[in-house]
Amino acid sequence: MTYHVDSKEAKKSKGRFGAILVCWFLGIGSLIAWNSMLTIVDYYVKVFPRYHPTRVLSVVYQPFALVTIAILAYHEAKLNTRIRNLFGFSLFFLSSLLVIVLDLATSGKGGVGTFIGVCLISAAFGVADAHVQGGMVGDLAVMQPEFMQSFLAGLAASGALTSALRLITKAAFEHSHDGLRKGAMLFFAVASFLELLGLKTVSADLAAAGVQVQDKQKVCFSLSLFSSFLPLFISSLLFANFRSQYMHLSQAEEDPNQLERLTLRQLLIQNWDYALDLFLIYVLTLSIFPGFLSEDTGKHALGSWYALILITMYNATDLIGRYSPLIPWLRIESRRALMIIILLRFFLIPAFYFTAKYGAQGYMIMLTSLLGITNGHLTVCVLTEAPKGHKGPEANALGNLLVAFLLGGICSGVALDWLWLIGKGW
Repeated sequence: MTYHVDSKEAKKSKGRFGAILVCWFLGIGSLIAWNSMLTIVDYYVKVFPRYHPTRVLSVVYQPFALVTIAILAYHEAKLNTRIRNLFGFSLFFLSSLLVIVLDLATSGKGGVGTFIGVCLISAAFGVADAHVQGGMVGDLAVMQPEFMQSFLAGLAASGALTSALRLITKAAFEHSHDGLRKGAMLFFAVASFLELLGLKTVSADLAAAGVQVQDKQKVCFSLSLFSSFLPLFISSLLFANFRSQYMHLSQAEEDPNQLERLTLRQLLIQNWDYALDLFLIYVLTLSIFPGFLSEDTGKHALGSWYALILITMYNATDLIGRYSPLIPWLRIESRRALMIIILLRFFLIPAFYFTAKYGAQGYMIMLTSLLGITNGHLTVCVLTEAPKGHKGPEANALGNLLVAFLLGGICSGVALDWLWLIGKGW
């Protein structure tokens, strides 16, 4: 009897770990394409020196993401989440390929036409992000908090991975002819390839593992990512179904009251502080990263490596920050404490200003690390605390609503980032 119980618990633990790993991989796949475009910004700055690509690409990306998530959040109850996520991941991958195709077709030459093409791809990334991130956060909101934390950590891991790859490719091609372009395109090819092979046919069945959501509803969360091969960038695009179906209630446990849900307005009134938290977190972060860090930190001994190192440090510490809430005494559960800490974080703006003007590169790296670790830590704290106490359908709707405010903060931050250019002749 004891052996049977132990085996059941071991199976449940193994299933939970597998599900956490799947959520982490899904997080990587959700943002690796956009992070790839951000990370090769040193190449775009050289090709399009007059157009401020770091800022313009983000400005194009965010409104499309914001409008799309607003529409999807409003119609969340009527949407098929599986098709929504599948469309988002497919658009991410196709747009990633178009970056390489466009560069090959133009032989790496700049010009307004090429730049418009890159901007359209950036807009496609925004639409894809709204489909995937809102859908995933909504689904994971009805499950255990560690699944949400793992997915959010995967988002940050995609940034850290792309930054590491970019440093490697830049070092490999730095002294060769047209090395910047070769390194950027090889880097983007590797990143695109990882979307297919690095996340090859990852799947998990949480319900089979005995994992329950907060409302004691059985969850079937079958996940399957892209499985295929891409020879020489021109091949058939084959991928496995990405499934995210949940809330399969057993007849014995079904409660009609669980099917009732608050309206979006009621959810927003109850959770306005969490929504504002996310908005403020990303207003600050995106007003500094990546535009300010890429273009406004001055010239230092690290030369062309300086911006890449700052972006890498941000991504690495953002990843660390998304794991720090796993330490109980670091986790912030108080709604008031979250708001106070998020508001205090705005002191980073004058700190960055004076450091860029008077400080050494070491101080800038330290501030960038602080920006990243607080961004990751606070994001996880808010998104894991907010769904607690809500029924399954409500938690899903709340997840979509919070992502809408998150993207709203990103969009506002990207716009405010242009204020750093005041008095610089543009």
